[in-house]
Amino acid sequence: MDVQRNRQQQLRSLTNAIGVYALCDLDQVPIYVGQSTDGIRARVRRHLTSARSDVIANRQVDVWEVAFVWAWPVPDESQINSVEAALFHEFERTSRLMNGTVPAKPRGRIVIPDRETLQVLPDSEIARRKEPRYRLPRQAQQVALLLDYILETYDKKHLRRSLHAHFERLERYYRNFQGELMREFDEPS
Repeated sequence: MDVQRNRQQQLRSLTNAIGVYALCDLDQVPIYVGQSTDGIRARVRRHLTSARSDVIANRQVDVWEVAFVWAWPVPDESQINSVEAALFHEFERTSRLMNGTVPAKPRGRIVIPDRETLQVLPDSEIARRKEPRYRLPRQAQQVALLLDYILETYDKKHLRRSLHAHFERLERYYRNFQGELMREFDEPS
């Protein structure tokens, strides 16, 4: 089964309630936090198929890296902004997110609903994509695409912020690639 068809099949089990969601990479690290008032499944599907998704169209997020979706359905639309802001700031502490705007830190105690987790790529595909020989060039390509978009089309602060996040990831993937090369070099023939 091809990757896109597999993703579409997996998405059928994602809630379509209103709420907040995170697109997570191959390591289950959130890379983008968003909200949907028209249904989480519908919104995530648009991201993963690049249909009407600004973060995909302007090269902020590489769909190739998205292997997991986390969802927090909320019972009331009035809670969405505060839940999104709380989750954004929680995840941003450990790994820079690629969101367009940075929400203000919420004040007071925010009740975070239970999280639903959905894996949208099979284990074998995740393992393959995590190999440094695939992940590093893909990330380098993403940096180049986003940089080109900034220089030639649209230069905004939120895009430069995403570029910074991508460079941090590129550096990490490069270290992983170098480590793999060193292990291969050190192994006896």
